[in-house]
Amino acid sequence: MDKDLIIDVSSTEVSIALMENHRLIELNKEQNNGSYSVGDVYLGKVKRIMPALNAAFVDIGDEKDAFIHYLDLGLSFKALDYFVRHIGQNKKSYKDFFSTVRLGDILEKEGKIADVLKTGQHIIAQIVKEPISTKGSRLTAEISIAGRNMVLIPFSDKVSISQKIISKEEKKRLERLVYSILPPNYGVIIRTAAEGKKAAVLDGELRSLIKKWEDSWASIAKPNPPQLLFTENSRTTTILRDLLNDSFSNIYINDESVTSEVKDYISVIAPEQEKIVKLYKGNEPIFDHFDVSKQIRGAFGKVVPIRQGAYLVIEHTEALHVIDVNSGIRAKSGIDQEQNAFDVNMSAADEVARQLRLRDMGGIIVVDYIDMDSNENRVKLFKHMQSLMEKDRAKHNILPITKFGLMQITRQRVRPATEINTSEVCPSCKGTGKVSSTIIVDETIERELAYYVKEKGYKDLIMKVNPVLEAYLTKGLISILRKWNFKYKSKIKLLSSTDNSLLEVIWLDKNLERLDS
Repeated sequence: MDKDLIIDVSSTEVSIALMENHRLIELNKEQNNGSYSVGDVYLGKVKRIMPALNAAFVDIGDEKDAFIHYLDLGLSFKALDYFVRHIGQNKKSYKDFFSTVRLGDILEKEGKIADVLKTGQHIIAQIVKEPISTKGSRLTAEISIAGRNMVLIPFSDKVSISQKIISKEEKKRLERLVYSILPPNYGVIIRTAAEGKKAAVLDGELRSLIKKWEDSWASIAKPNPPQLLFTENSRTTTILRDLLNDSFSNIYINDESVTSEVKDYISVIAPEQEKIVKLYKGNEPIFDHFDVSKQIRGAFGKVVPIRQGAYLVIEHTEALHVIDVNSGIRAKSGIDQEQNAFDVNMSAADEVARQLRLRDMGGIIVVDYIDMDSNENRVKLFKHMQSLMEKDRAKHNILPITKFGLMQITRQRVRPATEINTSEVCPSCKGTGKVSSTIIVDETIERELAYYVKEKGYKDLIMKVNPVLEAYLTKGLISILRKWNFKYKSKIKLLSSTDNSLLEVIWLDKNLERLDS
């Protein structure tokens, strides 16, 4: 299976598309606006205690206060709180002070938050769920710093090992190795990727994770909440950390600095795969070149086609997501209704599993499959859905299909579902409902061209247009574009983009800088 990562870097965001056999499976967008992301660690200030909820609201600098429940404080919260309160007062070095913090006094599981937190108190917390709708971020005080092979946990003394590592000998080797290099007051969760790794690799990663935590101590000692202490890696490197394996074929990036960042990161976590990172230098947008833009437009609408006339209808509400499976015009002669329903449902399950990952839908998802009378077919469909969801990294639970054809799925929700508006404003009427004559489209464009050439003095121009308009302007031996080049004694090029609406023209200079912005 070919597995490619396509990374589109713009001034406002980084878009990351995961392709399997050239089919879009996941789409992630990282905004360059200082947004609050899962894994970020903050020094916050308690704003309100809510005894009825056994929780508190914490100011971390967002417009919506973050939420932390008593159970999210963690058993070692007393050690963390002592460290926050006294690090600025002690006369030892920060490292010596950290190593002397006592871990034995654990928090009671059935305690009350009012006995632990007070209004105005400083607290270190990590985002585990991004702001969604009207709710602020969800926090935890159990700080964890994830790496490729391990997760570092300050104020712990335990080493846990992934259950996916089956070999008992390997588990013992990793446990002995990590215990031998682990400083006091640190715990570690050993990830599946650590299997077979040498001591030098694990030691190097452990040191880098510890450094990230220790670099925040100066800010904690001279508190100025709310403030960001440190963040996880960028979404790009986080996805690489969790996904990268031997099955990856290529990573294409259209930005030199991000390419260097990814190469540097991969040289640490998987040096043998550094060669798969490639800088894209094509003229057309990277998502257009790799057919990502077209697949986004086909996959993010309300109605998603499956095959042979069948389709899904996807609706989002505050409480849940609903997916309705429709057979449409699909029908085969000689096949009874039960078999037809089963075939459509099996195909729909493939697309449902893909849509959950693609849109990152979380919470409760209800899938309304076509009714089937056969209990055997319902069981086959249920098992098929389970096997499809095994690749999903988000925690999930699938319930068997009910007699009404409904399948209920719960999926971990840590950030808002990805929504992309695939509808377009009419390029001719601009939404007014009134259309000018399309026969004069070339005259309209030529007036704009004359303005940029004669009044603004541009001699090298690039027109970014829809492929349909490009075909119209370049048809024939003596095309409209060639006539314009000759008439205005200019160098005019066309750049085709499916992101443009049908008659939209975006004017660029020779450096691809937009002229009408």
